[in-house]
Amino acid sequence: MSIESVPRATARIAILVAAALCLASLALFWPGIAMYDTVAQYRQVLSGVYDDWHPPIMARTWAVLAPLGYGATPMLVLQLVTYWLGLGLIAGALARLGRTRSALAILVVGLLPPFLGWQGVVLKDAQLAGALLAAVGIVGWWRLEGRPLPGAMWVPVTLLLGYAVLVRANAVFIVVPLVVTLAPRPAHPVAKLATGLVAIVAVLGVAPIVNHGLLKAQRSGVEATQALYDLASIAARAPDSPTTGLTQAEAATVIARHCAKPFFWDPLGDDAHCGTTMARLRALPTATLYVTLASAALHHPFAYATHRFAHLNSTDRWLVPFHWPSAAPPTASEPNTIGLADPNAAARTWEGMTAAIVETPLGWPIAWIVVAITALATCRSRRRDATRDFATALLVSALALEASFAVLSIASDLRYHLWPMIATAMAVVLLADRTPPLRTLTIGGGALILVIFGGLAARATLPLPPQSYAGMLG
Repeated sequence: MSIESVPRATARIAILVAAALCLASLALFWPGIAMYDTVAQYRQVLSGVYDDWHPPIMARTWAVLAPLGYGATPMLVLQLVTYWLGLGLIAGALARLGRTRSALAILVVGLLPPFLGWQGVVLKDAQLAGALLAAVGIVGWWRLEGRPLPGAMWVPVTLLLGYAVLVRANAVFIVVPLVVTLAPRPAHPVAKLATGLVAIVAVLGVAPIVNHGLLKAQRSGVEATQALYDLASIAARAPDSPTTGLTQAEAATVIARHCAKPFFWDPLGDDAHCGTTMARLRALPTATLYVTLASAALHHPFAYATHRFAHLNSTDRWLVPFHWPSAAPPTASEPNTIGLADPNAAARTWEGMTAAIVETPLGWPIAWIVVAITALATCRSRRRDATRDFATALLVSALALEASFAVLSIASDLRYHLWPMIATAMAVVLLADRTPPLRTLTIGGGALILVIFGGLAARATLPLPPQSYAGMLG
């Protein structure tokens, strides 16, 4: 074998290892773990009646694939095959460049329990991660060698990115920054930013048309949840203000029943808590709710900012108690009578291990944010090449989604952060071919130590939260 053929042989081995890991993952998690959302979507598949509370594109895809397997298995295959396809292509591309250790590291990233553990749960977040990884894997196979993407490959990449945008409402903050950063034009950062903002607005305008027109999903009122959450939380801090849209009696109920929680919006939608209190507002047009929210935020900027910071801290899992809920994937499927089975013993063991690991900084989005910012600073300090550009796109997409949570987020589940965490891990591996500037490494490392120290101190001193959904509702 010639010296030139060694990297290509290693690349083939990397892809074969990824394929083997895919088969092992399927065996581990078969027939897939079903959460409450999974059950709700499968009911739509069986009934043929769809709404937009959960992404209709996922339920429609499930309906198309349903003849290929029973229950959740077709979607489990879809999300694990795309997951390992993307990782395998990135690993293969690095091996082809002679970076064997980096190729191995990419595959190890895929095996990290906080990532693979959630990929065994049939859920929109796992579907999103799989679609994104497959798309960036296809692009990276060519771009990491400095070659343009062949025209034929634009079809699967476009389909995968389109699916990603529709499978989670906030995925637009991933996909658009990723595409705009990778695109050669426009070249100037300000022009890229402007293009990205216009594209985000355009996608947000088109997505409902696709969901309700093309996919025939009924309206569920899901688009109002963000406004209801923010208005109730502002009212809890400024109960006498008419600008929140809540009456004083409604605000008093929200306060008395502790329904404005940093952790999630759910008590406001639960009739046993504050659902009936919010019914009057929920009946208003969505546009009216967001106009009211804008007015309330302008009149009470401190109340709005403290609410959003409290939620951001909660979802980033920084200054929170030990065992902050919704970090670990479930070890059993949601009870149901429609054929969604429980995972096997091996999967339960894996998810039990995952539950322990997500309590460490590996399961804290805030720690990954610091790493992402440090890695992005490293990108800016190195000469432009294919690796730097690809890593930059991954990091920009990760940080753009995390930044969106400051304004658009209503729950604190760790699964919402899967892509930023995976993208950051891959970018770090990509950039590991060169030593980062000492100043960048020192500042980033110092910030990470402070974040971890603060998180550990909070977990050591704050009381344990309820460990059930009903307990968190109050």
